Amino acid sequence: MATERETLLKAAYPEVQAFCQKHSLMFEVIDLRWGVCDVIDIDHMNTQLCLEEIESCQKLSVGPTFIGLLGDCYGHRPLPRLIEEKEFETLIAQLTGDPTTTHLLTFWYWKDENAIPSVYVLQPITDHLPHCHPARDLASALRLAAREAEKHGLISQEQRHRYDKSETEWEIEQGLLSTQEIDSAASIFLREVEGLDKHLLEGTSTQLVDTEEDGSLDNEAQQLLQSLKAKIANYYPQHLKVHTVPWNAHPGNPRHKGHTKYLKELCEQFITATNHQVLRSLRYRGKSSEETEGLLQELNHHMMLCLESCRLFCGRHDLLDNILQSIRQNDDHVHTPLILYGPPGCGKTALMCKLSEQVRTLLGQETVVVIRQLGTSQVSSTIHSLLRDICSQVCLAFGLPPLPVQVTQACSDLILFFHNLLLIVSHLGVQSLVLFFDSVDQLIPANGAHRLYWLPKDCPPKVHIVVSTSIAEYGILETLQEAMPEPEAYFEVGPLSREEGGKMLEVLLASVRRKLSPAQQTVLQQSFPEGGHPLLFKLAFNEARRWASYTLPSALMIVTTAQEAMRGLCVRLEKLHGKVLVAHMLGYIASSRNGLSDAELKDILSVDDEVLSEIYQHCSPPCKTILHFPPLMWARLRHDIGEYLVERQADGFALLGLAHRQFTEVVQNHYLPAQEKTKRHLLLADFFRGTWSWGMKKSLKLPLLGKSLNADRKVAPQPLWFSDTVANRRKLSELPFHLLNAGRIEELKQDVLGNMNWITCKIVATGIQGIVNDFAMCNERINCPELHLIQETLLLLKPALDYIDVSIIYIEVLARLHFFMFSYPDLIGKLCQQCLSWLNVCPHPVLVPLCGFLQPPGGPLKRTITGFLKGKAFSQVLELSSDHRVLVAGSQDGTMIVWIMEETEVMHTLTGHSAEVRCVKVFEKGTSAVSAAMDYTLRIWNLVSGRQKFSIQDSHSGEQHLYQLHVDERNRIVYSASGAKVNAWHLETAEHIFQISGEAPNAWLCTEVFESRQVVMTVSEGGTLSLWDSRTGELQSKRQLSGLQEEAPTCSILIQKQGKMIVGFSRGSLSMIFSDGNSLMKKLPGRVRFLVVSEDESLLAAGFGVYVRVFLANSKGLHRFMAADLEHECIVHTGVFSPDNNIIVTGSQGESIQVWSLSEQGLLTDTLDGMGTPVTLLALCGHTLVSASHSAPYLKVWNLTYDRKHKTLAPVPDRMGCTAMSHDGNYVYFPQAGERHQVIIWDSTKGAECDTLDTSAQVRCLEVAEQKQLLFTGLVSGTVLVFPLKSRQDVVCIPPPKSQKPVNHMAFNRQEEQLAIAYDDLILVLDVSPGKPCPVIDKPIYTFYTQIPAAVISSVAVLANYRVLYGMSSGDLFLYDCPHSKVFPLEMHTCIVTCLETSHGEQWALSGSEDSLQRLWDLDACQWEHEMCYYKTSFLKGIQCACFSKDDKYVYTGSFDHSITVWDVLSGTLLAVQFVYATANRIMPTADGFVATTRLGYIIRERFRCPQFIRSQYNPLQNIKATCVVKSRKKEEANPREQHNRGKVSRNQIRTNKLSQNCEIM
Repeated sequence: MATERETLLKAAYPEVQAFCQKHSLMFEVIDLRWGVCDVIDIDHMNTQLCLEEIESCQKLSVGPTFIGLLGDCYGHRPLPRLIEEKEFETLIAQLTGDPTTTHLLTFWYWKDENAIPSVYVLQPITDHLPHCHPARDLASALRLAAREAEKHGLISQEQRHRYDKSETEWEIEQGLLSTQEIDSAASIFLREVEGLDKHLLEGTSTQLVDTEEDGSLDNEAQQLLQSLKAKIANYYPQHLKVHTVPWNAHPGNPRHKGHTKYLKELCEQFITATNHQVLRSLRYRGKSSEETEGLLQELNHHMMLCLESCRLFCGRHDLLDNILQSIRQNDDHVHTPLILYGPPGCGKTALMCKLSEQVRTLLGQETVVVIRQLGTSQVSSTIHSLLRDICSQVCLAFGLPPLPVQVTQACSDLILFFHNLLLIVSHLGVQSLVLFFDSVDQLIPANGAHRLYWLPKDCPPKVHIVVSTSIAEYGILETLQEAMPEPEAYFEVGPLSREEGGKMLEVLLASVRRKLSPAQQTVLQQSFPEGGHPLLFKLAFNEARRWASYTLPSALMIVTTAQEAMRGLCVRLEKLHGKVLVAHMLGYIASSRNGLSDAELKDILSVDDEVLSEIYQHCSPPCKTILHFPPLMWARLRHDIGEYLVERQADGFALLGLAHRQFTEVVQNHYLPAQEKTKRHLLLADFFRGTWSWGMKKSLKLPLLGKSLNADRKVAPQPLWFSDTVANRRKLSELPFHLLNAGRIEELKQDVLGNMNWITCKIVATGIQGIVNDFAMCNERINCPELHLIQETLLLLKPALDYIDVSIIYIEVLARLHFFMFSYPDLIGKLCQQCLSWLNVCPHPVLVPLCGFLQPPGGPLKRTITGFLKGKAFSQVLELSSDHRVLVAGSQDGTMIVWIMEETEVMHTLTGHSAEVRCVKVFEKGTSAVSAAMDYTLRIWNLVSGRQKFSIQDSHSGEQHLYQLHVDERNRIVYSASGAKVNAWHLETAEHIFQISGEAPNAWLCTEVFESRQVVMTVSEGGTLSLWDSRTGELQSKRQLSGLQEEAPTCSILIQKQGKMIVGFSRGSLSMIFSDGNSLMKKLPGRVRFLVVSEDESLLAAGFGVYVRVFLANSKGLHRFMAADLEHECIVHTGVFSPDNNIIVTGSQGESIQVWSLSEQGLLTDTLDGMGTPVTLLALCGHTLVSASHSAPYLKVWNLTYDRKHKTLAPVPDRMGCTAMSHDGNYVYFPQAGERHQVIIWDSTKGAECDTLDTSAQVRCLEVAEQKQLLFTGLVSGTVLVFPLKSRQDVVCIPPPKSQKPVNHMAFNRQEEQLAIAYDDLILVLDVSPGKPCPVIDKPIYTFYTQIPAAVISSVAVLANYRVLYGMSSGDLFLYDCPHSKVFPLEMHTCIVTCLETSHGEQWALSGSEDSLQRLWDLDACQWEHEMCYYKTSFLKGIQCACFSKDDKYVYTGSFDHSITVWDVLSGTLLAVQFVYATANRIMPTADGFVATTRLGYIIRERFRCPQFIRSQYNPLQNIKATCVVKSRKKEEANPREQHNRGKVSRNQIRTNKLSQNCEIM
């Protein structure tokens, strides 16, 4: 059937392989007949190997497991390799009359008494050289004896048939006939030749059938064949597919018409049958979700490992009992995790598995047990995927809601969710949960895995954690002992005694039905006189299991180290299989990133010319057009390696790896010197790149042929995507690794790191962290600025990918890297072009960036970090330890996150408070902290372990303005102050020492403690100062501070070294109070909002309004450090000094951070934009700045010493939002910061100011008449100044009305012929006529008042024919017809109207309000047509600006939630959403899109691309967590309904692999 095999290999297998790959399956055909030279079966293992491979396929394959090709030849009938003792002696008894035959049998079959039961073993041919192997004589003798034994009833018919059975029947029996399932995944293709019997009688076609040595027909074989066919047809007709082929004088001739038709039908039938079975299996498994399937696959992997370890567990009963007893005692109270430790190979894993098996007996059968052998699979190798998997399993087991997708993106979020999940399980109190983390030292170190911050240091009741670790790896045991010093939590796993080791060997040998002779047992005992670790006994077992009872004593070798065992294995393998094959195969596995599958290894060896040259050095390959590594050789090699190869789950597949780290070291030292290692990586790179797939031929010169053989190696294709939703995860994982290590850097840059298709595929398949890790790996070895910029880009866009959408990736990358598109054309330029190309053919509506407008890489912003579990858990407090090593953030939901500043890595998640954390103090050099919260508790924490030491119920009540904490480390006292009370508690015992209570209404608001003077100082409203004894709480003195009777304290700070307390007051007073009660006072122009002191206490900064004043603080008082205050555009909230006092950093309401140089007299050196919300908290550690906001659930990390060479064009320096644009955004107009008496003209193409315009009063609003080239400036005085943009010297002044109230808003009609000026309750409508050099603007044509009490005009728009549309602060909306003096009330909004825009044709108008509601109005009918509401978060709502597209088809809207949305005018449908990280201040249409300015100063230029036909399933919110509600009047009147569309929280659909990932066919 060689022709059939070759045809299937060429035509059928590739098609089925492609089909399987599209369903995330790895297709593998194991044809042990293929590619094998006609060599003798030296060790008689071929048949056994075939049957083992079939059994493996039946266990693993999700599709067909066995395909039989059956013709008219029964096939080779092998000799049985093993014959049981009783049966063999029965056969010998039948041959007593033939001593020659008896001698022949006993010469080749030797009795092995080590087998249970004893067997006779057919000896390898090489053991009896130079004697020839008399196969036919042996076979004849055995068959004769078997027939005689059956005749006398000594053996059964089935036993006798074993000696007649061919390899083909053995395989068909294993693959089909012996299966118990009626619906077996096996098929038999039977070829029947027409008229074959007739031609056989004529003596032709004998090559199709079995023949004797003399060429005559083997009738016995033919009878056995007919019996086999009949058995298949009778019992499994549904699995039999018969093909009748016309007789051919030259059978197998592919040119014969009938034979060609048969081969075509065979391939079609094979493809159809295989694909059908695959689909049927997938449909059955598809009932569960893809996430569940991946979880079940992982559980199955660890369960099988666990069962194997338990089966072989021996000894350690006392240790086992002690650990179980500890678990039982801890079940009903808080306790520490249990730690098992010992050297590598001591048996920790087996002990952990045994514990997991027995713990249910202890705690109840309903106990949920979760075990992970870390490092044995890809999921269990990283802490991120490990926790994600465990959280999913626990949620499933306890019936809890599934793991939210947004939690899975950041490791810090997962850690917090994991800790909270354990508390939830504990509170359920129904079932116990036991988590086993075996070998935490095998975790990849990323994300602090080895620092063990993710591991709870206290387990709540009903929750148990058991951890095992090696004592020799990464200092993990020391880390655990530092965090959890309790000795009762630690259990050392020592070596086995000699007796326990002997028992283990007995169990291991019995598991494979083997034993040892007394002499052999003695050899083993002498090798381990004092016992040893289980690994050594396991290695000894691997040697001893191969010993037969007749093995010579000189061959009994026992290794005592893992390295010796591996070296011995390599020597044995090289002897059996050749050095090249062994070296290359082990080298490929050791060089891989995550391991290699069986199918991959066979494909890789198929393109290895050195391996194939060694295989075919003595014989020619069976096919000249196809060259593939023989599967039989791989089966033999893997069988001989045995347990030194293990399967691990990675990239969704079962991959092979070396069993122990020591084995990998031996392989690397023995087979992978630098040059050879590079060769392995080169070939692996070629394989995963797909260089030799898709029929590509590779030339090979074989000495035996004397010429080159240009053959198809038939390796699996390696596309990036197998289908629209199935990514090639193996390629994604392995190719970058091998290109890097092979030195193919340019190829790596162009095909991987600079390929947007690759980047998006990797993000969609593995998450953003996967591609970031690849870039980090490459940047460690490659000096390339472009790669660093791309990596930083990926880190910056990471928070946007909570819900992965491919278009978001392309848009964000382009909008961030466009700044560098022309500076770095080779990599970044091409990457941006790829983004543009993709967006230009995007199948759904999309906004295409035409410039850079998102925070670029290479700047100060390094990353955005999260950690608070709830979306509204905004940061309320930041506290840095004195050594700047630890940062603690407290949030609204009571959560506290502890970061290590050096790596900006989550150290602990502290969950104890149930309400907002108001104050935190870190002490003892960052090892301890105390926190106060709105749940009226004070909690003391150990920051090393993350444990809560004490929870103290504080006596404060009600919400207080100010919470203060002070820690006196010397006297071990913590003071908490809030409202009218100060409490003192002992740090070590939590004992209450005293309470100081104030008398209402003189409740104090500020408290400080002077440790050296042992004084507590309190300052209350009206300036009353009280001094108390800090040891007893007794009042020492009380006095009134002069000049403060009408003021209340707002903030205070302590200068401990100088013995001073600085207090800020509500009316600007700044009082310096000495510890003896004396005071000095300074006066500031406004309310003191915050005080901050430098690290050396020499400088003090006070924030008031939009200013910060810096003082030099010394013993004589406060002296101004600089003449000028630091002026901001908005209210300043916070500040921090650098440790060297060279700079001060401030944060303000304007969402920006300013860096001021104190050494240069307050020079503003940098402005950091990108916070997105008001900056209310800052912490500075060296050059790393952390910013937070009361309105944001994230923190931003900045580098103040970033490389300025990547600095882009300066953004527009406006933060107030009062802007206007002209020339398609090339020029931006905004008032100067501070006094706002000038208008800055900014050239955005150059990033620089190009002119200024002076005004007579503060600028209130700006409008540009683009056609007339005029700038209209509305002032607080009510005046409007008109500047010609071409001749800025000539100014027209429109005088204010008599009331002289500020100008609230201005607007032109579309022809720019009428101007409307809105004041609080008055609107002026003026004509604007052309004139030279200035326009002609006469007195108002129309003037009218609104006459709505307690409401002012907030927005205005003017239409042709003097119609005015205006909105009010009350939400009222009116259309006023000036010529007819008619007012048309429109349906009002519920809050202030923030935006009004009219369409270019003036048919439509858009109104937007503070609650994010928008209405599209039909101006002719004076009623709204569509009502649209969109928002991402409830705390940032409202419409800031909007415009209609030039053709009036679309509306572009800028919202306060930092989104830009696109709406269809006719239907009101939401078409596209884009998150731009800042509020758009102004937006104006362009020919095909819009241009907008943002609060961060960036100019957004985008083209809106909308396909003619939009898919019905398109949902712009599919991957955005947002709310959108649309109402349409016509639809509502016809059929009242509300379209309510919420963003989904699921990841973009991408298929993951099934429980089994292989389709293996034998």
